[in-house]
Amino acid sequence: MVFRDLTPHAIAAELGDRIKTARLNANLTQKAVAQKAGVSLKAVTNCEKGKSTLESMVAILIALEITEQLNAFIPKQEISPVQLIELKGKERKRAASPTKHKPAKEETPEW
Repeated sequence: MVFRDLTPHAIAAELGDRIKTARLNANLTQKAVAQKAGVSLKAVTNCEKGKSTLESMVAILIALEITEQLNAFIPKQEISPVQLIELKGKERKRAASPTKHKPAKEETPEW
């Protein structure tokens, strides 16, 4: 499956389907996952529909014991050596604003 061609809604639905499949493969009911994750039954059903909060989804992944797959899902990002040099060793806290175009120099009138 090529995710870059999908809408956010379609990606969320696909993730929900995968979580449902993982639950079924673990032979767990939605109620059992909800209890194990410490979330409501509604949170589990919403997650399987792709309509979950991130915190509920993570709790469900923990309950299903599939959190290690997050490393493949979103690998840890390292700061590039170029960024470290530009930041002079300081940790980056936010993204920089795009540079604004400087207005063109005013032309000097010809006299």
